[in-house]
Amino acid sequence: MWQVTDQHQLSLGYTHSQRAPQIQELFSDGFHHATRSYELGNADLSKEISNNLDLGYRFNSNWMSAEINLFHNWVSDYIYQQRSATEPVLNTQQAAATFKGFEAQTIFPLMENTYGVLDLTLFGDYTRGRFDNGNDVPRMPPLRYGFQLSYEKDDFSSNLRFTRAEAQNNNYSATDTATQVSETDTKGYLLLNLQAQYRLASFHDSEVMLFAKGKNLLDENIRNSTSYLRNFSPEPSRSAELGLRINY
Repeated sequence: MWQVTDQHQLSLGYTHSQRAPQIQELFSDGFHHATRSYELGNADLSKEISNNLDLGYRFNSNWMSAEINLFHNWVSDYIYQQRSATEPVLNTQQAAATFKGFEAQTIFPLMENTYGVLDLTLFGDYTRGRFDNGNDVPRMPPLRYGFQLSYEKDDFSSNLRFTRAEAQNNNYSATDTATQVSETDTKGYLLLNLQAQYRLASFHDSEVMLFAKGKNLLDENIRNSTSYLRNFSPEPSRSAELGLRINY
């Protein structure tokens, strides 16, 4: 980590990690309702080995704070599931893969006075995964970016979050169409969420909160590229939720 000045900071990190296969990745042999598929494990799986490189930059000042992180991960024997072409079977497989992308966030304090605190946050993230044979890794998220307005005053807080997700066209393409299924593209979408909460009471280490949430307010038809069910079921449409939460 390098503290360039009081406002600028650079960081560089390297990690080496290993992950043993999960028990369901090894021995699954049955229908899984959440994926609408028969999942078949692979008892011959070896552990995943990952080498990860991260480069980060941070900026802090009275009028803005910003952070961006770039990453590049090399994973040998990456474990994934691939759908069979002949029947709805998810076969667990392994292959060497590389993942790279970024995460970024910028916060602008717009107001801080007796009327409350108002912040504007700009954000974005992207991940690209490719196997060493040139094919794309299944079920990867698209490029996403947007903004959030956050307001707080005393016991009340709220935020409005708008996200734009681009189309995901970098999908797994079957090399053997007789035994494998290629993934379909997913269209871009706009997601607008609103939530607010008010602290009604607090005593000792407990809090009573009244909250309200509105999700997918634009009522978009959202197909999640990371979902097994994106061709069968979209994400929930416009919805509202009102509730009481007790934290203790």
